[in-house]
Amino acid sequence: DSYDIFQACEKYWGTELKATIAQRDGVLVVRPDSGELPGIVLDVLTKLEGKFGSSKTSTGHKLLPPCIRVIQGDGIDINSLDMI
Repeated sequence: DSYDIFQACEKYWGTELKATIAQRDGVLVVRPDSGELPGIVLDVLTKLEGKFGSSKTSTGHKLLPPCIRVIQGDGIDINSLDMI
């Protein structure tokens, strides 16, 4: 809640730290703290995809590269999963 998640996605992780994130042995997990579902999750995914790219799964879903993932816990329940 105290940091601009979009600036972090676009300026820091997606630009200044992108090479470090892509080359390291590990995964950066991005967890937006607040925002309206599903918008906050979709916006973060879109920003990260714009910086890191994505591939398509066999079912046609977009998949971020293995070095970066998004997790959302606040406000998620069985009904909100379909929206996201």
